[in-house]
Amino acid sequence: MEIKNSRNPVLLVHGIIRTSAVFRQMSAYLTQQGWSVYSFDLKPNNAKLGLDQLATQVADYVDQTFPPEQPIDLVGLSMGGLVSRYYVQRLGGIDRVQRFITISAPHQGTRMAYLWNRPGCVHMRPGSAFLKDLNQDAHILERLNFTSIWTPWDFIIVPACSSQMPVGREVKVLVFAHGFMVRDARSLQAVASALLEPLKGDRQLPSVPDCQKLPLHDGRT
Repeated sequence: MEIKNSRNPVLLVHGIIRTSAVFRQMSAYLTQQGWSVYSFDLKPNNAKLGLDQLATQVADYVDQTFPPEQPIDLVGLSMGGLVSRYYVQRLGGIDRVQRFITISAPHQGTRMAYLWNRPGCVHMRPGSAFLKDLNQDAHILERLNFTSIWTPWDFIIVPACSSQMPVGREVKVLVFAHGFMVRDARSLQAVASALLEPLKGDRQLPSVPDCQKLPLHDGRT
């Protein structure tokens, strides 16, 4: 179909203690809407590796799966949002990714990360050196279409507002609980809307005011 071929392939990156199976409904929904959807399993998925190390797996997967000239769109869930950010900001992903969406990602950290003293969890703690490094030049994300999707009713990202970002476009969805953010119809529609956003010129995007919402449209799960 022409509409399918005109869209970038979409790579989904999962979070901690999850596998690519968490995207079953989202993958089916986006495929039905006309996208080619890809995902793979980060290993290990239990925070025993630092997020920078996991990001190299994203870089390797992209290099092995897509031709060098093929731009992609990237969706990162929870910890996968930070792993994807490291790929974009530190491993050259900024030159491959055109639309980047994070879903309930702990951009400013989460207090839940204190439950485990593992490298990946240390990276996700509020004020960590890893987060300070990524956030000190987060403005680089303005070079592409960046969208952060979050819910105020998130009990894994604590506080929930840690999923907000001062750059890009923000979408707040009133979805109850972290786990439903890749299953609720409102989240799926928000992702689809972000993936349909036209690229701005040569990808040099102006800043978008905080809390500006994308229009949501009817969709099917």
